[in-house]
Amino acid sequence: MRRLPPLTAIEAFVAVARLGSVKLAAQELALSAPALSRRVQTLERFLGRPLFDRRHQAMVPNGDGERLLAQIAPVLDQLSDAVELMTSAVEVVRLRLGVLPLFASQRLFPRLAELRQRHPELHLDIDTAGHGVARLGEGLDAVIALARDIDPALYARRLDRNMVYVIGSRSLIERPDPVVRPQQLAALTALVHRDMTDTFVAWRTAAGLDDIEPMAVDHFDSGALMLEAAAQGLGVAFMHESHFADAADPRLVRLFDIEVVSPYSYWFVCRPRALQLKQVRIFRDWLIETLGSEAG
Repeated sequence: MRRLPPLTAIEAFVAVARLGSVKLAAQELALSAPALSRRVQTLERFLGRPLFDRRHQAMVPNGDGERLLAQIAPVLDQLSDAVELMTSAVEVVRLRLGVLPLFASQRLFPRLAELRQRHPELHLDIDTAGHGVARLGEGLDAVIALARDIDPALYARRLDRNMVYVIGSRSLIERPDPVVRPQQLAALTALVHRDMTDTFVAWRTAAGLDDIEPMAVDHFDSGALMLEAAAQGLGVAFMHESHFADAADPRLVRLFDIEVVSPYSYWFVCRPRALQLKQVRIFRDWLIETLGSEAG
C-alpha cells in the first residue's frame, strides 16, 4: 500500500478549506486552534507544498489546495457516510439535541411520549447549555434554536411564527391604578431574554410607541425564570404568545391589546450532511409533523 498522510491531517485540511477559518474548523472538530493548525501543517509537509494563502483571520485554499480539496473531499464524505451507516444500523440510535429549557419543558417534553411510542429505537441526549448552533458538529447533531434567521450554510426549518406579548403579574391590572396604557411602562422594568434582545424594541416600534422607555431593562438567559419574575411582579416580560399560552399560569396576564409580529422564531437546525443520519431524519420529520401547524 502506498504511504498516505494521517487521516486526521486530511480531515483538518478539508474543514479549514470549507470553512475558511482555523477557528471555525477547530470548533467543528472539537480541537484547539493550534492543534488544528499543526495537523494542516503536517499535510503540507507531507506533500511538500503550501495549500493555503494565509490572510488576516482567514485561510483561503491556493491552487494546489483547491485541486486537492476537489479530489479528496468527496472521498472523505463517503468514508464518513460509511461509518455513520454502520453506527446507525444498531438497534438503538441516539440524537444529541441542543434545545432551550423553556421550549423543552413547554413544547417538546409533553410530546416525547408520542415520539418514543412511534420510534422506540430513538433516544435523546438533551443539552440546554445554550449557543447550540455554534456547537453543531461539536457534541450536537441538531439544535432547536430561537433566532431571527439561520446561516444559509446550515439546514434549517422554521417551526413557528409568533406574536410578541407583554406579560405581567395579574396584580398589575387589579391594583387601584391598573396598568392599561403602554405609557405606564415608564414606571416598570422590562424583562428581556438574551436570545430575544430585540423583542422590546420590535414591539415598541411596531406599536408606534418609539418614545416609550421602561424604567430599566433586565436580561435573562432563562425563559422560565422570566415568567416567574413577571409573576412575582419584578417586571413585565417581552416574550412570545406561545410562551404565555403554554405557561397557563393564572398569576400572569397579557398587557395591552397590541398585535406585534415577533422577529424571532424557533428553528430546527443541523449541518446539511447530518440529515444523512437516521436519528436526525427521524426527529426532524416527527418534529415538523408535530409542530407544523404552528409554523404558519
